[in-house]
Amino acid sequence: MVRSENGLIYSYTATSHSKDLISWSPTKIITPKDQNLNFSSPGNVIRFEDEWILSLQTYPRPGLGDKDPVMYGTSDARIFIMRSKDLENWSVPELLMVKGRDIKEADMGRMIDPYIVEDKDEKGKWWCFYKQNGVSMSYSYDLKNWKFCCNSQSGENVTVLTENEEYILFHSPHNGIGIKRSTNLEKWKDWGDLIVLGQKDWNWAKGRITAGTVINLSDNPKFGKYLMFFHGSGPKTEQEGDFDKNASIGIAWSEDLTTWGWPIKVSN
Repeated sequence: MVRSENGLIYSYTATSHSKDLISWSPTKIITPKDQNLNFSSPGNVIRFEDEWILSLQTYPRPGLGDKDPVMYGTSDARIFIMRSKDLENWSVPELLMVKGRDIKEADMGRMIDPYIVEDKDEKGKWWCFYKQNGVSMSYSYDLKNWKFCCNSQSGENVTVLTENEEYILFHSPHNGIGIKRSTNLEKWKDWGDLIVLGQKDWNWAKGRITAGTVINLSDNPKFGKYLMFFHGSGPKTEQEGDFDKNASIGIAWSEDLTTWGWPIKVSN
């Protein structure tokens, strides 16, 4: 969530809930107001032991005013988790030392867009995917002590599913949502066409479609499909000013990850 307050731009992480994906509760901000932090871009929520774990990033933009040109997060951006027992009350954010505890925070480098998923073969082993040198990957067994593994070519805003002995990775190139598949996290193959949904008819997303998060609800009798939540901005491009000034969250669905539907296939 991005807000203009007293002429300055702040980013927050907030929650909202729904029983039908149509009517949503008012947003509840769960992170502090601080331009030097700007907690944002939540990746996903996992169940770990007896807690819920939310992954998110900082996106520092100190001094950014609502009349200023587009400004991206500084090199101080890092990735974090928050903990909750009930999905309502959340802990103070904890820095993820994904390069290992022997690497100081100042030396970790800029990193954003975390997403945590359990290893498909080894239960209790958790992978954190994040944007740095393409997509980087680190693993942990306790979400506290991490070991860096590797990186691979990819766009940003990575999310990952594990299905049929494969990892399915969704990522954001310059525009749209791409899919890659891998059996071992080392060799990835592009799969399917670039997903742009109804962008050509949507003024609110003509600038860019990005940040597609996909969850598999195929076995849920109420939905029976994959659901994608995504970020749309427009009608201007990000460089022209609609980076987060005119930004929305959209929803789409699919039975096979190739053919997609959405609520209204018309402009606006």
